[in-house]
Amino acid sequence: MSERGLQPEFPARALQELAAIKGAGSESGDDIYDLTGLLWCSIDNDDSLDLDQLTVCELPRTGKDKGTIKILVAIADVDALVKKGSAIDAHAHANTSSVYTSARIFPMLPERLSTDLTSLNEGEDRLALVTEMVFDADATLINSVVYRARVRNKAKLAYDSVSAWMEGEAALPAAAAAVSGMEAQLRAQDALAQQLRAARHRAGSLEFETFQPRAVFDGEQLTGIRQQVQNRARQLIEEVMIATNGCTARYLAAKGGASLRRVVRSPERWLRIVALANDYGVTLPPEPDSRELEAFLIKRRQADPLRFPDLSLVIVKLMGRGEYVVEAQGGLPLGHFGLAVREYTHSTAPNRRFPDLITLRLVKAALAGKPPPYAKAELTQLAEHCTKQEDAAQKVERHMRKSEAALLLESHVGQRFDAVVTGSSPDGVWVRVFSPPAEGKVVGGGTGGRGLKVGDKVRVELVGTNVERGFIDFVTLEG
Repeated sequence: MSERGLQPEFPARALQELAAIKGAGSESGDDIYDLTGLLWCSIDNDDSLDLDQLTVCELPRTGKDKGTIKILVAIADVDALVKKGSAIDAHAHANTSSVYTSARIFPMLPERLSTDLTSLNEGEDRLALVTEMVFDADATLINSVVYRARVRNKAKLAYDSVSAWMEGEAALPAAAAAVSGMEAQLRAQDALAQQLRAARHRAGSLEFETFQPRAVFDGEQLTGIRQQVQNRARQLIEEVMIATNGCTARYLAAKGGASLRRVVRSPERWLRIVALANDYGVTLPPEPDSRELEAFLIKRRQADPLRFPDLSLVIVKLMGRGEYVVEAQGGLPLGHFGLAVREYTHSTAPNRRFPDLITLRLVKAALAGKPPPYAKAELTQLAEHCTKQEDAAQKVERHMRKSEAALLLESHVGQRFDAVVTGSSPDGVWVRVFSPPAEGKVVGGGTGGRGLKVGDKVRVELVGTNVERGFIDFVTLEG
């Protein structure tokens, strides 16, 4: 982290500020609604303690509003305790995000805040920013409003167990079963999310399946690596948060000020994506077209699910990274090419990401009729800084995942594996083995990787690892 310009530890001044905080945010006023009685729930990773969002919905209506559904999303009001210009805020500004490694989490905010006082913990009253959205029977957004509220999480749920229940593979999680009406809540939210997902894909949203390994520990002993899979509960939260981010962006645009947007530009290397598709016998148009690209991805997923994650990764790299930009009233939104949305910001994870905390402050100021807490020039600097630091954090996390795989495989030198080629360039050839899911470089022996293309199946032998550097070296075997 230090090598990448990130701060692993909190400075003394930030810890002094933390010690002076005596409890959760406790503001009151006519502009803060009491919504603690609603059936709010959180759905996150099994081990997540920094809970940023809650969801609740009104069941589909009848009568003249038949088919419409209202969903509310509550986002933790981190700004209630972490003020702009404070020492805690300065550390959050320095790193701009939490850094997640298997060995240790380096939170953007002190854990006493991010996992307690600013976290939407089960059974605790917390201040939040609520986005209320009404959709029609076709999942088209009819209207949305944003306001401050006090909320209480009724059930802390996890992706995998909720998804297993949704798919009919397990019982309703105990935390949900203990709350009367929660089952119907989850069913209604899931139905809306799947409609939203279908609508985005019709608009050209891209669905990738990238390689996302997670280390498995028994105590402090690394025992395995498993692939984190997308599932129905993750889709639920993803769709609702995309909708919320869009509403937040439009709200700030309507208020006339500058805002921090999250964008993925139309791919500059589109012709290389066209050439890649042509290798599979598919012709893409000469100009970037997300609908045609999504149709190609769907076909490849169906034709070869084993190698689809590697094709996804290649296209993600060719598309280019996401970035933060400043957009002001009257400007043409750059949009998010991958999500097929024109207006998009990051607003739903202020415990974990600094851009979301910035957006939270902008919205609160707009609601209160106060001047924006950030001038346009300051936002422009922040956009560049957040993009740079996000890239640094991702490189740290990626390096640690490589080291985990090298640690797990160091006792398997000499073992042979089935693998698939995941990268091929003048710098070398990379392959991924399936069990455990890990990626390494072809360093010589056999064909030495000559003539191999992305997606080729090969047989390899592990010849060396370097845990500190995260190196895993293979040689290809003839035949």
